[in-house]
Amino acid sequence: MNSRIVAFILALAVLATIRVMLTRSRKLGKPFLDPTKAYPTTWSIPQLFLASFLTLFSELAFIRWIAVEVRVFAYFKNLALLLCFVGFGFGCVLARKSVHWAAGITAFLGLVLVVRTPWSSGILEGLSQGLGASADTLIWGTWPMWDWGAFAIAALLATSLFLLLLWIFIPLGQVVSRQMNLAPQSLRAYSWNLLGSLLGILAFVGVSRLMLPAWFWMSIILLGMALLQATAKDRVLVLSLLFPLLLLLHDPQSQNHYTIWTPYQQIEYSRVYARNGDFLAGYVQVNHTGYQIMFNLSPSFLQRHPKLMKEAPDENPYDLPFRFAQTYPRVLIVGAGTGNDAAAALRHDSSAVDAVEIDPAILALGKRDHPEHPYDSSRVSTHLTDARAFLKRATQSYDLVLFGLLDSHTQLSDYSNMRIDNFVYTLESLREASMHLKPDGILFLKFQVNRPWIASRLAEMLQQTFGKAPLVFDAPSNLTAAATCFVISPGARVEDALTGDARLQAFVEQHPATLESTDVPVTTDDWPYLYQREKRIPRAYISIAAIVMLLASCFYITIPEARKQLPSLFFFSMGAGFLLLETQAISRLALYFGTTWQVNAIAISGLLTTLLLANVLIERWPDFLPRSWIFSGLLAGLLAAYWLPFSRIPAVPGLVGILVVVVFAIPVFFAGLLFSVEFRAVEWPSAALGANILGAVVGGLLENLSLVMGMHALLLVTLILYCLAGVGLLRGKVLGVEMSPSAGDL
Repeated sequence: MNSRIVAFILALAVLATIRVMLTRSRKLGKPFLDPTKAYPTTWSIPQLFLASFLTLFSELAFIRWIAVEVRVFAYFKNLALLLCFVGFGFGCVLARKSVHWAAGITAFLGLVLVVRTPWSSGILEGLSQGLGASADTLIWGTWPMWDWGAFAIAALLATSLFLLLLWIFIPLGQVVSRQMNLAPQSLRAYSWNLLGSLLGILAFVGVSRLMLPAWFWMSIILLGMALLQATAKDRVLVLSLLFPLLLLLHDPQSQNHYTIWTPYQQIEYSRVYARNGDFLAGYVQVNHTGYQIMFNLSPSFLQRHPKLMKEAPDENPYDLPFRFAQTYPRVLIVGAGTGNDAAAALRHDSSAVDAVEIDPAILALGKRDHPEHPYDSSRVSTHLTDARAFLKRATQSYDLVLFGLLDSHTQLSDYSNMRIDNFVYTLESLREASMHLKPDGILFLKFQVNRPWIASRLAEMLQQTFGKAPLVFDAPSNLTAAATCFVISPGARVEDALTGDARLQAFVEQHPATLESTDVPVTTDDWPYLYQREKRIPRAYISIAAIVMLLASCFYITIPEARKQLPSLFFFSMGAGFLLLETQAISRLALYFGTTWQVNAIAISGLLTTLLLANVLIERWPDFLPRSWIFSGLLAGLLAAYWLPFSRIPAVPGLVGILVVVVFAIPVFFAGLLFSVEFRAVEWPSAALGANILGAVVGGLLENLSLVMGMHALLLVTLILYCLAGVGLLRGKVLGVEMSPSAGDL
């Protein structure tokens, strides 16, 4: 029997046993996780700190895990993050109610149970296809046309997952917010909340960097929940759930098939051998989807296996680029992967090769397993970094700049709407690549085109970059990954190669690529959405946003206290504005330091540190600045971030990146000051925090406006939101309570 099925059955048996024990304890009048426990009367710094730490750590863990197991979550922007926010926000609203630990922990295990059911893969794949089907956006593995019936069925299934994810964070929100209410000084409690959140982010970045598996993160979450329980027997009960959790998250491992959680994605790697024992291929799957295949294309291997490849050996997508380049070329490979392109470069006697790859696990697989061992060659230099960051910093010139098949299958950042390769395929990126070409050099771009409009967009960007149309053709293959090829040179190298190689010219003529005649907008650093057909919000995104808002509304109207009054306009707008400001900071930093997890972590940590500093200043010097000055500094900082032309500053990219950090830290600092000034005056800090979190949900949904107006214009939306916060101040009320007299300073 399959080991995963055995593990699943054992987990069910353990959970059933625990369920019987819980039922028996209730009948005896000694229930576990008793929801009627009295509201605590003392403030506990350790409990506030742990709950804050656990909230951010859990957010990142569930965001990453659910995007792997249910692939469509990886594409719908920060959907999982927003659901976590909704749950935490309603937990804040329910601060004075009993903590719903039983429901939260049940939802935790229920979500893992549903997703990890051995027979659920087909259902979850259908869910991804139904939710993601759309002709106006490209989501890997989904249908190309919209189907309302399929979407409705998928939406019903997805809603159950949404609810489970949402419920997990309600008790965490309750613990954090009730500790806020009990604190003798709200600003001091807020400082501990920020510090715990900051360390939660750093801890998850650490486990991701160490490439620790999902069972490790989830065990930390369950351990944290156990420590937050009120009694020893409750802590023991929660800890006993570790065993079924580990069984459910178990992935079978063997020498030739195993799973790696890289800093970016989950990788499943499989080795395949020929009958004579030769290493045939190494299959790399990302998030349960085919991604790369490591092949031996050396002449000696193909001679031993003559029936393996149907096309001519020099007509596969890896060897074709070198038929256009001059002899002994100096080569830059953007998206080197496991080493197929580097191996081809060595087969064609390249003098030097710079291989750029972002994922350390994929690069390590290539170094260890590629049968041609290209990364062992002294002529190959590997660079573990983001492709765009390398292009900005490199000083060499190349005979061939080769864009490998680095199209992204999943979204990278769960704090912004970017995939790994968003900034690689922009007009500015191609111009930077062209600047690294020698006068007779070649730019060769390979892409697995699933929609003709993608090919048209890439061709148009190359035409705008070089002032002439690129050569575009298909390179089919029965063995390697097929590709659509785009070839161009600042000189006449492409034409000369075709003239001097009749077979190459015949191959190109026999494999024309399919382009779309309809104009599509080119992608830029301001609108880097390669997989969006037009500058509009796809209907799939609108529909998913509607589901999230419906869930939030349904939860809101079920809370009697919440129905009595609307959330504070000030704290709500501050939350929405901050999330958009955070998105802008991450996106800008990605341009100069790369779209990497480390950059995201540094950006988020920097923002939280700035907020912590602002909070400490207000705590120690409450009258540090009048509100009018703080608000003016916030608006001035936003306008400076909007008007400052970072791309035109003649400096080293790293220095410009530091300038970006400073410029965006200014409005964050003033926003933190303003928030802290008002937060210390509220009667119920939990309600203010809840309104702030719910505002962040709306801010996350507003991020989709960048698909229409571009990323830079989001700063204007952020400015409007902070102006709404100013309106909330001018009304002189926060949560229905009169502000302190100094509010009139504004």
